[in-house]
Amino acid sequence: MKKSIYATALAATAALALAACGAAPEDEEPAAGGDETTASESTDDATEGADNSDFLACVVSDQGGWDDQSFNQSAFEGLQAAVSELGIEQADAESQADSDYGPNVDSMVQQGCNLTIGVGFLLEDPIQAAAEANPDTNFALIDSTFSDADFNPVELENAKPIIFNTAEAAYLAGYVAAAMTETGTVATFGGLQIPSVSIFMDGFADGVAKHNEDNGTDVQLLGWDKEAQNGSFTGDFENQANGQTLTEQFIAQGADIVMPVAGPVGLGAAAAAQAAGDVKIIGVDSDWYESTEYGAIALTSVVKQIGQAVQDTITESVEGNFTNEPYIGTLENEGVGLAPFHDFDAEVPQEVKDAVTALQEQIVSGELVVESPNAP
Repeated sequence: MKKSIYATALAATAALALAACGAAPEDEEPAAGGDETTASESTDDATEGADNSDFLACVVSDQGGWDDQSFNQSAFEGLQAAVSELGIEQADAESQADSDYGPNVDSMVQQGCNLTIGVGFLLEDPIQAAAEANPDTNFALIDSTFSDADFNPVELENAKPIIFNTAEAAYLAGYVAAAMTETGTVATFGGLQIPSVSIFMDGFADGVAKHNEDNGTDVQLLGWDKEAQNGSFTGDFENQANGQTLTEQFIAQGADIVMPVAGPVGLGAAAAAQAAGDVKIIGVDSDWYESTEYGAIALTSVVKQIGQAVQDTITESVEGNFTNEPYIGTLENEGVGLAPFHDFDAEVPQEVKDAVTALQEQIVSGELVVESPNAP
């Protein structure tokens, strides 16, 4: 299984990277029962003139579960919105460990799902295997395309990649971070070193560099070297203690703005920032001001409209318009974006806001291309 082998190697590398920054608490044991599934039927009216009650839309989570305040939760909210709007049925399965992915996807197939969506890069193998074995059923995969055993791209007639060029929005976040730091040091880190994580860090690094270039500053970035594709990773998407420990180390090195790209692990980073008292967080995936309890320290967030992409994909399938053409979220189609500054709006200088607006317009027009080896 190419992704499981890849993830295992990356996790080992990540653990070494974290250990190099300082000892972290031992990983928590995964919760039991990760392959448990639930199903519910919408009681809302179906779309006008259609009875879709025989359509079953299904979603399988990555580690962290549906209440991770991050990408899993966004996907689940998209499923629920589709159920409410279309009058369809739903089934879902929460994964607590890598070993849950295959059984959870198989469970969806056995339940007769018309469309099964896997949430996360690490579900590529089971989603691809299920799609190949069930050509009359539709599948979709968030944060990854499909590939063969040698990592060459593969196109499946009944499987749709849902991917996001988050480097574009993270570029804007990096520029803002460099403009707003008071110490001259900012930081980022990931959960696992996989493309859907590293792409955030690539854009963030370039945004910091752009601010330095345009303003003659020398803001330092901890946690990621884009050129070397090397940096700090906690090794999972679950253990918040690892995120807290690593962020405390960044703070000790002078960082006063941190962007964690690690799902629920990022909440540990936010806890460390809050405890420090003078450190801000940049959220990812969802708007952390609205989705977490750390809104008071959230400078902004790099948002992926996962929920809308899930809802749209389900709608297409229900209406008989499903295609395997990849969905790619960009600044141009508003699939990714920078969240408002919320409580910090008055603190962000107008010239910084104007610069960010100008950069976004340049990216959308194609005048400025944000490059990343991890881009879709």
